Amino acid sequence: MSLSDFIPFVPEIFLAAAGLGILLAGITLGKKGVRTLIGSGVAALIVTAVLVWVFGRPQGGPQVILGGMLVLDNLAVFFKLIMIAASIIALIMSAGFLERSPYGGGEYTSLVLFATVGMMVMASGANLASLYVGLELMALSVYILVGYFKLEVKSNEAAVKYFVLGALSSGILVYGISLVYGTLGTLDLRGIHQALAGMAKLNWAAGLGIVLVGFGMLFKVAIVPFHVWTPDAYEGAPTPVTAFISVGPKAAAFAMFLRIFLGAFEPNIAAWRTVMWVAAAATMIFANTAALTQNNVKRMLAYSSIAHAGYALMGIVAGTAMGLWSVMLYMLIYTFMNLGAFGFVILLESRGYAGETIQDYAGLAKRHPAAAAGMLVFMLGLAGIPPTAGFMGKLYVFAAAVQAGYVGLTVIAVVMSAVSLFYYFRIVVQMYLHDGEEDEPAELIRDRWVEAMIFVCVAATLFIGVYPGPMVGWARAGISALGLG
Repeated sequence: MSLSDFIPFVPEIFLAAAGLGILLAGITLGKKGVRTLIGSGVAALIVTAVLVWVFGRPQGGPQVILGGMLVLDNLAVFFKLIMIAASIIALIMSAGFLERSPYGGGEYTSLVLFATVGMMVMASGANLASLYVGLELMALSVYILVGYFKLEVKSNEAAVKYFVLGALSSGILVYGISLVYGTLGTLDLRGIHQALAGMAKLNWAAGLGIVLVGFGMLFKVAIVPFHVWTPDAYEGAPTPVTAFISVGPKAAAFAMFLRIFLGAFEPNIAAWRTVMWVAAAATMIFANTAALTQNNVKRMLAYSSIAHAGYALMGIVAGTAMGLWSVMLYMLIYTFMNLGAFGFVILLESRGYAGETIQDYAGLAKRHPAAAAGMLVFMLGLAGIPPTAGFMGKLYVFAAAVQAGYVGLTVIAVVMSAVSLFYYFRIVVQMYLHDGEEDEPAELIRDRWVEAMIFVCVAATLFIGVYPGPMVGWARAGISALGLG
């Protein structure tokens, strides 16, 4: 293996090096250099995006690199740019929040960059070993970020719960990987696909390995019943961290999900499709029902995130070309909508945990009409109401399921989308129909960086909703990676 073999891996190498540099710089700058460190991290992510576009795109068809460990294809480029965009927005939203806290920005920024490196490896993984390494790099960074406010009991509790359950799921996943290797003799995704295709009957060990890998992946995307870590982690983590982990790691997990189940395990698609159908239906029903009773906005958005994972899983159940690119498009759309919604939670945290209860939004339309209009766009988008991008995302996923013959699952999804209107519009009602005089709502903080990112998210949510063609074309370009073109 020569140095030239590492050229396509330059974006990940650069970002890891930038993370180490910012970590060392944080020791010198301390608390005073928060915006400098955040700005450096954002600059590093922008350069990484350019490097992905220059060095990380495939020349012709998919290009396998580093001894078959990683692959360059349109699927990887699509997800990498989503993750980088999510990291940039989350970091910018974190600057003022960190300045108002007693914690520095060096470790925080470097952990976000390291998590992004792990997510990028997950998007490009062509081997179960490299996918697992990327997953653990991302997960370990996120565990620390969740508990970053180490003097806050809620943050420590969330980190411990997340770490313990995450370690359990990782153990299940690695045991499943070892069973797959022991029975099939390879960890290469294409090799696994060929081995399974050549087997007249799946033996029990390989079948158990596939099941365990599936359980591990269902935990990572927070599918019921593997969702229990999500509400506590979302509520206890610092809000910018919650915003980050609700979109970046979820997109990376779905990228890994697509490569494993629509790639390596595709010859046995009929065996696990029923399981995924049940998981998607249970996730949508339980998450939307549980969200109805939540008064804490971060917990409500946590159950909303679980529900959206169920919607996206419908595309994988369909297992078609449209199912694949609809999942990719859904992850892109969900990134902007959810980050924007959490941006308002950050702006309302003017005292303690203010901004986390629905009553904190009372009278927002009267006091800050532009802010209320922005939050309304995100609530409409998450509920799937036109003309937002959320409507287009659900439309394509539902259409893929119907096209594949899963009408019953689609009916469940439509009904649950209607149910979600209730808890999303609880915030809208507080903003527009309550004056806030009795509820003592939180006061909106003026933070230009967060406001700019919210504007970007609003613009993206409305633009994709009105004119989805370019994003659909971009997502469709990635389906050939899994042989579904």
